[in-house]
Amino acid sequence: MMKWILYISLFAFCLASCKSEFERARTSNDPALIFAAADTLAAGGDYNKAILLYELVIPAYRGKIQAEDLNYKFADTHFKNGNYVLSSHYFKTFANTYTTSPHREEAMYLSALSEYYQAPRFKLDQTNSTAAIDAFQLFANTFPESERVPEVNVYVDELREKQEQKAFEAGKLYYNLKNYNSAVQSLENMLKDYPGSGYTEEAQYLIAKAYFEWATRSIYSRQLERFKAGATNCNLFEKKYPDSGFLPEVHEFRNKCQEAINRLENG
Repeated sequence: MMKWILYISLFAFCLASCKSEFERARTSNDPALIFAAADTLAAGGDYNKAILLYELVIPAYRGKIQAEDLNYKFADTHFKNGNYVLSSHYFKTFANTYTTSPHREEAMYLSALSEYYQAPRFKLDQTNSTAAIDAFQLFANTFPESERVPEVNVYVDELREKQEQKAFEAGKLYYNLKNYNSAVQSLENMLKDYPGSGYTEEAQYLIAKAYFEWATRSIYSRQLERFKAGATNCNLFEKKYPDSGFLPEVHEFRNKCQEAINRLENG
């Protein structure tokens, strides 16, 4: 029992000591002491307190040689604390300010990685994915010989796949909602934006199918042009994917489009 009381007392003493050390630095008006205390707290994983002290002392070192190290550590502590919106901003600012710094490469990489960590799953808005791709590409262009470039390329491929999937699923959703005009436009834009996408075959199948359904439900005066567009897309699909599992269904769409074209052209 006495042993546990001793452990608890020691633990409480350590907590009080850490707190008093932080408060002593915070209220000291001594930039060197505050900076050193922030370093100690950051090294110990107490990032919130370290950030408070770094932020407190930054004005005192503005324009001085220590500012470079201080601003890098400030950004890095935000990153380690999971404050990715802020770490992206501060690392980017650091890289743009200290263009000859040996930390610039790492700062640009971590700024891009901060954007990557903010990127949501594919169903949500992909603004952060776009920002991350742009940041990673800027990094690769700025440091083409960096050992991080292969890793950056993997991140970019992953983010593009997420964007491709969102674009494809948006077109597919329009089709499922029977909004065939929007489905065609959305899927055609997706194919233009992501040539070589893994969703290309299914997207082109859905375009052919959507044209057929759209033509079938169109007013009489617009049916001919839309059935022709459906037939054209079916023919393109057959030539491009002769072994596709969608081919029997596409054949059926093409035949029905051609029958409708013949009927409409011959009155």
